[in-house]
Amino acid sequence: MSDSAEPTTGTQPTGTQPTGTQTLTTAEAERRNPVLRWFMPEIPLARVAVFRVFIYVFIIIDVLTISGDVIPHGWTPDLYQPLWLARFLHLPPVSVLGAQILLAFIIVFSLLAAAGILQRISGWIVAITFGTWMFYTQGYGYVAHDHMALVIAALVLPTIGIARFREGRTTSTRAGWAFRVVQVSVVLTYFYSAVMKWIASGNIAHWGNGAVIIWALMRRGAEWSKPFLEMPGFLIAGQWATLAFEFLSPIALFVKGKWLYGVVIFFCIFHLLTYLALGIHFLPTVICWAAFLPLEKLVPKRFRSLEG
Repeated sequence: MSDSAEPTTGTQPTGTQPTGTQTLTTAEAERRNPVLRWFMPEIPLARVAVFRVFIYVFIIIDVLTISGDVIPHGWTPDLYQPLWLARFLHLPPVSVLGAQILLAFIIVFSLLAAAGILQRISGWIVAITFGTWMFYTQGYGYVAHDHMALVIAALVLPTIGIARFREGRTTSTRAGWAFRVVQVSVVLTYFYSAVMKWIASGNIAHWGNGAVIIWALMRRGAEWSKPFLEMPGFLIAGQWATLAFEFLSPIALFVKGKWLYGVVIFFCIFHLLTYLALGIHFLPTVICWAAFLPLEKLVPKRFRSLEG
């Protein structure tokens, strides 16, 4: 496999069968198959270049702040409770030195990947090291689902190959597939959350009519949000609204234009309010909402004009 992206612009010669029936190339078959078109849309490589910066810079921020507990975990190997995939891979407890080396690899190669240096190699190293880091941060009694989309993004970005900021007109179905995988993982973060609420409560009505938000506000609510404790009906309505938009989150995969922007803005505002009220931010998922946006428009025109 070459270390370059495969643009899908242009046409390819097609063969002809003896009966006169035209044989479709793979690219032509993809264009005619609506399912393949949905899973593998053509997107500009410049969008990949911008998204790559967002993801790899945020990974550095994440391992230094949000998931920065891996090095301290090295002092308590007896508390290690590996996830099932970590058990399958026979991943041993992390040591302090091992965690420090892992952190150094993540930071160095994330910087290289964000800068577009050795894009595929640096990307794969980040995917492996950051994935391992996630196994360790999630393997000590608490599993947070807010990192799923970020881990998936780190895993699929290296499959795209070379992507440059100036390639605003060069499109790639390989990049489209990778972005679609990230988008699906973002949506499933919410949809699975609603499903697990249903499973954990036994009856979705029990969760919707319960005191989940009341308990959260009492436990960790900001001062400005405390008056809402006097409005239990309003909070229950908020719980049902949460269930509704979590179950309806797959809509984001099918709407376009202003409707899509509205969905992205809605979820970002929801997370902002959740953070202001409860201190819960979900930033690893929020950053991955960028996969739904035309990020190539952020590239200055002087760079876009260099293509070709």
